[in-house]
Amino acid sequence: MDFNSLTETYKLNNGVEIPIIGFGTWQTPDGQVAEESVLAALNSGYRHIDTAAAYGNEESVGAAIKKSGINRHELFVTTKLWNSDHGYQNTKKAIDTSLEKLGLDYLDLYLIHWPNPAAMRDNWAELNAESWQAMEEAVQAGKIRAIGVSNFRKHHLDELLKTAEIKPAVNQNYLNPSDMQEDLVKYNDSLGILNEAYSPLGTGGLLSNEVVNEIAEKYGKSPAQVLIRWSLNHNFLPLPKSVHPDYIKANADVFDFDIEPEDMKKLDGLHGAAKIANDPDEVDF
Repeated sequence: MDFNSLTETYKLNNGVEIPIIGFGTWQTPDGQVAEESVLAALNSGYRHIDTAAAYGNEESVGAAIKKSGINRHELFVTTKLWNSDHGYQNTKKAIDTSLEKLGLDYLDLYLIHWPNPAAMRDNWAELNAESWQAMEEAVQAGKIRAIGVSNFRKHHLDELLKTAEIKPAVNQNYLNPSDMQEDLVKYNDSLGILNEAYSPLGTGGLLSNEVVNEIAEKYGKSPAQVLIRWSLNHNFLPLPKSVHPDYIKANADVFDFDIEPEDMKKLDGLHGAAKIANDPDEVDF
């Protein structure tokens, strides 16, 4: 797809529009750092902010949104259900807690953060189904516009779809040239589920990669800009994060160049150059 600006959107399977690049806040400490970085992102033109209960910074994200003075309807805000809150009642409570911390009347997107928490290995599918029911009810109540998942593999999706009345709109995963998760991406596509890419820079691990740097030099762009453009060229929705205003601004400046097919191929060939996605059935949290 040919993208020209930060505010262009993908259309989710329920008709909701989501800006093509989101600002990630994973590992951004709560307080002044989170508030100032989100404010810098909003001032740089980002309109899509991604946080999670587990990041511990929802209050600061909410404070930045308020301080920005931007009309709420121009913004797209995502947060996520943490592992300890799986199950029907816990999820209902967690949604309200996130809304309260963010200081918002509604969420644009709410995701189940991990499919198979360590403490719930025996009945993960049942608990996901319960959480999903609570999320569907929150959609009907006008608290959430779209619901989805994160770190779900095919078998997790298949289990969820047995009972789901609303199909997930998004599956957010670790996606970058180091791990393209091709089979999962194709499966999401076949179901009409948007692929969101967290850690599009390989958690920073790809920024010093020789191939990435050679390509960046060729186009007169930074390694981060090349990786974000690569993500868009694959029709992913990248969620770059930074706490430095200059990088935050630069990460949005990816619309004045395109990557030629042979260079896309080189980037696609970097499997394992940084870390690989965690196996959600083996994480210890």
